[in-house]
Order: sequence, then C-alpha cells, then structure tokens
Amino acid sequence: MILCRCPFLASARSRTCSLSTVAVAAAVRRGDLTGAEEAFASTPRKTTATYNCLLAGYARALGRLADARHLFDRIPTPDAVSYNTLLSCHFASGDADGARRLFASMPVRDVASWNTMVSGLSKSGAVEEAKAVFLAMPVRNSVSWNAMVSGFACSGDMSAAEEWFRNVPEKGDAVLWTAMVSGYMDIGNVVKAIEYFEAMPVRNLVSWNAVVAGYVKNSHADDALRLFRTMVREANVQPNASTLSSVLLGCSNLSALGFGKQIHQWCMKLPLSRNLTVGTSLVSMYCKCGDLSSACKLFGEMHTRDVVAWNAMISGYAQHGDGKEAINLFERMKDKGVEPNWITFVAVLTACIHTGLCDFGIRCFEGMQELYGIEPRVDHYSCMVDLLCRAGKLERAVDLIRSMPFEPHPSAYGTLLAACRVYKNLEFAELAAGKLIEKDPQSAGAYVQLANIYAGANQWDDVSRVRRWMKDNAVVKTPGYSWIEIKGVMHEFRSNDRLHPQLYLIHEKLGQLAERMKAMGYVPDLDFVLHDVDETLKVQMLMRHSEKLAISFGLISTAPGMTLRIFKNLRVCGDCHNAAKVISKIEDREIILRDTTRFHHFRGGHCSCGDYW
Repeated sequence: MILCRCPFLASARSRTCSLSTVAVAAAVRRGDLTGAEEAFASTPRKTTATYNCLLAGYARALGRLADARHLFDRIPTPDAVSYNTLLSCHFASGDADGARRLFASMPVRDVASWNTMVSGLSKSGAVEEAKAVFLAMPVRNSVSWNAMVSGFACSGDMSAAEEWFRNVPEKGDAVLWTAMVSGYMDIGNVVKAIEYFEAMPVRNLVSWNAVVAGYVKNSHADDALRLFRTMVREANVQPNASTLSSVLLGCSNLSALGFGKQIHQWCMKLPLSRNLTVGTSLVSMYCKCGDLSSACKLFGEMHTRDVVAWNAMISGYAQHGDGKEAINLFERMKDKGVEPNWITFVAVLTACIHTGLCDFGIRCFEGMQELYGIEPRVDHYSCMVDLLCRAGKLERAVDLIRSMPFEPHPSAYGTLLAACRVYKNLEFAELAAGKLIEKDPQSAGAYVQLANIYAGANQWDDVSRVRRWMKDNAVVKTPGYSWIEIKGVMHEFRSNDRLHPQLYLIHEKLGQLAERMKAMGYVPDLDFVLHDVDETLKVQMLMRHSEKLAISFGLISTAPGMTLRIFKNLRVCGDCHNAAKVISKIEDREIILRDTTRFHHFRGGHCSCGDYW
C-alpha cells in the first residue's frame, strides 16, 4: 500500500504550529509566563522555534533557570538560538559558571553567542575575562563593542571605558553613547555625562531615561523635570514606565506636588496609567509630597498590586504617623497572599516607631526571621533602636547597638542622640555624639545635637567647647531652610530670612499670630535658641525660624481653610512644632510639615506624632 501525504493537510498543520508559536511568543512579550506555558502545552506539534519562545520567557523571569534547563533538554534539535537563550538564562540567574560550561560545550557558536558571553561576563563584574573573550572573537559587531564599553562603565572604570569608546570603529549607535552617559552619571560626574548626551549623533528613549534618572540620582531633580519637559514637548519622545518612575521620584525629592499631579493627569490619557510600576511610583510620590488621601485613593483603584505597591502604601501611612492604618494594611496584604519582604518590615517597624507600638514592633522584629526567614538587616536594627528610644528604654537601645552582628549604622547613634535630648540623658548623649563624630568628624549634625542638649541644661561652657571642637575640625553647619509650593512656584525661607519679596507682609502676619498665640497660652521654648543672649532677643530669633516664615507666607497666600504643606531639610525645631499646633487651631487649618524624619499633621492644636519625633 502506498501512502501519500496530502499537501493541504501538511499546510494546515504547518499553519497550526505557526499560530501556536505566535501565541507563546505573544504571551512572553506581555510578561505572561503562565499564559506562555499554557499555550506551549496546548501546542500538539512543537518546533524548535516554539521551544525557543518559551525558553526566552524563562530567561526574562527570575529564578526559572531549572525550568529553562529542563525545557532545553527536551528540545529534539536545539539550534544556535536555543543555546544562546539558555546562555542568557544562566547569566540572568547569576550562574556565570554554568554559562561558562555551556559556552564551552556548544557545538556551534555564532556572533550572538560570543556577544552574550561578553555582555554576561561584563555585567557579572568579570570585565577582564569579558575582554579576553572579546579578543578571541572570530567576528565582532557593534553589539560586541557596546558590551565592552558598557562593562567598563558599569564597573566605574571610566578611563578604560573612554579608551574603548575611542577605538570603536563605528560610533553611530545610541547604545554605545548611552553607556558612557550612564557610566558618568553613576560616578557622579554629571557635567561629563551631559557632554556625551549633547554630542550624541542619535538619541533613543533609553538615552533620555539615562539622563533623567542620572539627574535624580545626583540630586539634580529640578534638571530632571526640566529635561522631561524638553523630551516630551520639543523632542517628541514618548516616555515609558521607567521615565515616569524617575520623574516622579524627582517630584518626591523636590516635594513638587503640583508637577506630580500634572504627570498623573497626563498618564490618565495613556495606557501607561494601568502600568503597575507607574501606579506604584504615583502612590509613592503622593505619600512623599504630603498628599496621603490621594495616595490612598490611587492605591484603592489599582487593579494589581505587587509587594512593592503594598510597601509604598504601608510606608506612606508610617511616615505620616498613621501607624495603626499601616499595620492594618500589612495584615490585609498577608491575607491577600502577598509575601512580605525585608522592606515591608522596615515600613512596619517605622509605623510602630511613629505610633509608639513598642511591644508589637518587638514581636515583628522577632517574627520576621521565625515566620518568613528574613534575616534582620542594619535597617531593621536601626528601627528597633528608634523604637526602644521612643519608649524611653535608652539602656536597652544601647545594649542592642552593642550586640548588633555588624557595624551599627550612624542613624542608630543619631536616633539615640535625639532621644537623649527628650529624656535629658547626658551620659548616653556624649557616647552617641562621640561615635558619630568618630565616624564623620566633618558632619555637623552630632555637634549641633550635643550643643542643643548642653544648652537645654544651661551648660554654656560645654556649648562653647562643642563650638570650638567644630571650628578645630573645620565643620560647616548645614543651614536649615523650609519651603512651600504656591501655584507651582517654590518659595524657600531660611531663618531670619531677608530676601523674600513679601517679607513685610510675612512679618506682619507673624506679629498678629504671636499676639493670638500668647492669648492661647503659647510660651516660646527658649531652649531652642543656641545663643547666650537676652530673653527678648531669643523670642525674636524663634519667631524668625524658617518653618514659621513658611507657614506665615502660606497663610497669606492661600484661601482660608486650605491645607498648607511645608517641607524642611532638617529636623523640625521643637518650638516651631509647638507653634504650628497652636496656629493650626487659630487658623482652623491643617498644616502638614515634613522634616527629615517624618510628616507632622497639625490639626486643631494637636500633632499626629504625639509630640515625639
């Protein structure tokens, strides 16, 4: 009997196989690995291309190397793409040794194989080995050169990166120039990074993103926002989730709520509004810019939430002093089956600090390792020191610092020093200040805090001694300043400011407030004046603090009843804290003040921090 193959049936089977491969590839592209696995499983006749598509999905996912190896072993006739994809999977999983063994065993290598090896080794930090592989390559292309330049740039060796950049035969590739921009941004050389950016023959979205992110990383957030405007309006470049994440972080750093809201409104017109990274960045921006209600609303509207999104909202509640809501959200997160990570516990412990939940915080600290296998890090220990200090358990806090399995972070001593002022403990204050000064003799914070404690105890000779100590160590005190955003414009104030154009009206308003505050029982806390001058001058100096100037300006520049959002670069002064409570009652307004530690919500004569920060 002679069997003949029908060409129409063969063509139909071919089309079915092709469509199934397309379905797997589409699922991988949209990040739906489960969907890709289902499409793969339902494909009756799998080609090498079908296997390769799912293999590419495993290469993109974290922790799927074992699955990738198992799948590779089932490919009847693996091709160069199969080997190259598995090679990428080894590097993505941090298995450089496995990648080396696979590369050595490959029956055939194309230029992509060599490039994958050069790029993977470079990113793994083995730049010299990558260089040896590069030199052994039978054929090189632009990807090969880009990988080497990127490798040296990522390692911080910009002189080597410069040398390799000069030797590149063709310099028209945006990837090559972007590597130089990112490398210089990473080492803090913003000027050099911008030189390369401006000299680029062609730019792509990644190039723009590198500069925006680099500006934010190097504390040039205002430049990042300016460049973003240029990118969208003049260069007509469509931003992606990475762009918006960097820009929103810049808004957070500047407390530029107005600009952040504009980005939110703009996102709503684009598919990006449903992107998880963008949603989480918006939640974080609203929290850090003092608009907790908008953050809550947006978080509630999110269709999907990963652990990063939950962490952002829990942290937001914690920083705003709503510790109970933060802990409730933590419990909801666990009920939803989302596994907490180490950052979650930092947020929860911070919530305990700001709410005074010492016992619950201790249970969380002990339970994170027992229940979730999370080893406590320096951040968790620092939180515990803060928690014990808030509860007045300074001796236990000192014991915990001494028992840490690693070098304590300076913030632990900083927390102890701040608590010593509240509890008037000179012994531990001198211990903490000594440790801080030993670690960083040029940092003014410890000297100023110690001088404050001595001044509060009327030990003016010791205050003078600390000031001489600062002078001997050439310490320059960071000037305190506060700012407020009014109609999209930032207004900055320093203590005893003499530059603001509306200073006369600001002082006039402060004078009126001083009379009404006095009538309500407010007494200036002269302990917060670090100068041995007469009492009248001390009162005047207190009334010219930057926080009060910003509040006064906010009151005369906004409609009655409108919430004021003030930001300060240092810890809020105790007298300004007391004054803000009284002013919030007089003016019947909510005043939100963010300092380096937390947000203070002043309403009706009270503060969300419970007078401890």
